[in-house]
Amino acid sequence: MRFASIPAINYPHRLTRKLRFSVNYSTSCALSSVNIIQDSNTHNWKYLDLQSRMQNYAASGDLPEALETLNFMKNVAGKPSIYDYNALFHRYLSSGNVSLEQLVQVYIGMKNFGPSPNRTTFNILLNGFLSLGYLRDAYFFAEEMTKSGMNPSFTSLSKLLKSSMKSGNLVDSIWIFKFMLRLDHLPTEPTVAMFICMLCKARMLEEAYRFCAKLISKNLNFQAYVFNPVLWALCKCGKSSLALQLFYMMKKNGIAHNVCSYTALLYGFGRECLWVDLYSFLDQMRSDGCKPNVVTYTVIIKFLCDDGRIVEAFEILKSMEIEGCDPDLVTYNIIIRALCLYDRACDVLELLQLIHRRGFSPDPYTYAALAGGIMKVGKTKIAYELLRKVFTRNCTVDVVVYNIYFHCLCRNNRSREAFSLLKSMTKGGIVPTTVSYNTVLRGFCRDNEIQHALKLLECFEWPESGPDVVSFNTVLSAACKLGDLVLIQRVLQYMECKGVEPDVRSLTCLVRYLSTVGRYSECWRLLEYMICNGPVPSSVTFNIFLDKLCRNGFTSKAYQIFERIQKAGLSLDRKTYNILLRSFLRKRDINLVECLIQDMYKQRLDPDLFIYGSKISGLCQEGNISTALFTRDRTLGNGLTPSMEMCNRSLKTVMHKNKHRDMTCHGMVTT
Repeated sequence: MRFASIPAINYPHRLTRKLRFSVNYSTSCALSSVNIIQDSNTHNWKYLDLQSRMQNYAASGDLPEALETLNFMKNVAGKPSIYDYNALFHRYLSSGNVSLEQLVQVYIGMKNFGPSPNRTTFNILLNGFLSLGYLRDAYFFAEEMTKSGMNPSFTSLSKLLKSSMKSGNLVDSIWIFKFMLRLDHLPTEPTVAMFICMLCKARMLEEAYRFCAKLISKNLNFQAYVFNPVLWALCKCGKSSLALQLFYMMKKNGIAHNVCSYTALLYGFGRECLWVDLYSFLDQMRSDGCKPNVVTYTVIIKFLCDDGRIVEAFEILKSMEIEGCDPDLVTYNIIIRALCLYDRACDVLELLQLIHRRGFSPDPYTYAALAGGIMKVGKTKIAYELLRKVFTRNCTVDVVVYNIYFHCLCRNNRSREAFSLLKSMTKGGIVPTTVSYNTVLRGFCRDNEIQHALKLLECFEWPESGPDVVSFNTVLSAACKLGDLVLIQRVLQYMECKGVEPDVRSLTCLVRYLSTVGRYSECWRLLEYMICNGPVPSSVTFNIFLDKLCRNGFTSKAYQIFERIQKAGLSLDRKTYNILLRSFLRKRDINLVECLIQDMYKQRLDPDLFIYGSKISGLCQEGNISTALFTRDRTLGNGLTPSMEMCNRSLKTVMHKNKHRDMTCHGMVTT
């Protein structure tokens, strides 16, 4: 039984035979005591002797004997006193051999029958359990102390809070922190800073915000570094408005902000693309006498680049130079990556020359920014040539640069070269990651060397985190595309052997294989299993199956499955509808086409250009020109541009109808 588990001291006073203890000196214990005294022939024991004996028993951890000796003191008037109990608690807790259940019985007995615990009693119990590491029990006695009209000392509570935070128990730390605030025992500034950081790391931001507001309202002279972690955490999760409230709350109560405080808000505004607020706040920062540093400007440049505002990013770079704030390599790396993403090679060359003039040497992040940005715009050969020169010159690189280079090699049909480099990279002291292995695996699968990829999957010296589900999916996807059932079974067996659970992509690969080979019943059973047991199929999974059914003439079956998917409340996308619409248009089933299109509008989805074109063509052939023109206008309204063929078809139909009408009017066509 733990003290912390006692909601209130209302327990019945139960005596155990083992303890042989009662504070109200029951008759049975009195007789027992008399018998022992008679047997030992020690009627003349003095109180001091009993006290010494009791304390020795307690110090040795023998609580039952200590309690029995304590009972003998009843023959002395006014004994045992509260001081005797305090001595027992102190000696027993110092013994290190403590039975919590037995101490519960003693404490309950004192509460119910006396002597009542005093301040010393509570302090002994609180500090004793604290020293033994029983933090919740120590907190229980702190609460009990206040219920008895006495407050624990600041020192004891401060130790309790620090111990709780050191153990990483955030829930208990919050209890203790609130308890201290309730008693106006305010923790020291370093302790508060550590506590706030713990809340932020645990993403308990609302709780952290409330604590900060409470502390600020007490007009404490805490510095800004205590509250800055909350500002940063709020801004990083898109709550810059709440962070701004805390910022001004700090300012109103005289807490001087530092550059870190302002940078946090600028980070938040940039992350949320609130550029007007960002530039206004940057001006305020300067007017408040706080000079932006390289981190401040780098944060702004990063988000400007992420939003495609390259020109503004260069303007900030110029502002840094004017103010004498020299950019560092991190700043340049961010701009380099953005320039590569926007295919501005000339600007990249100029910036690299500037970096060289400033005395910087490209680091692994520079190479990763260059090659990664070039890769993202699809220029793998340029990225490959760049990194090849980096590796031949033995430049300092990290595992991220290696992974990008592996990707370049594999995209340029050099998977074996990538594998050879993978085996040798450990010689340079760089440990491959699961991403490294998966990149090479993907390369072999891309080169249709599936057997070799499977062999590598089984024989790689994987890190602890691999092979993971991505590794298996890479090989499984390639095997399913080939339709090689033996390979598929081998991958699945090895997956099961390694204890890796298939995800939605794994099962989507199987859906692709089963539907490709025409095993539609098994495919649907697999989908039903996923719907009932998970992982829930994605719209991609359904689209693969529906597309195969429609292409092979099973349009009615596809529509039935579509209706069942809808009833199950699963997500369907624009492509799902378009697959069915194309099939029904080929069958000239206009009613179902119209029904599906109306359903798409309800789901706030729009058909693609092909569907619109086919519908317009059908309407024109039927002579329904007004509806065809309305559909064309709707196409334009949805941001789709009708093709020239679609326009010509509509025009040809209109001209043909007008010609037919004119001929009828002149009697050249008989009805």
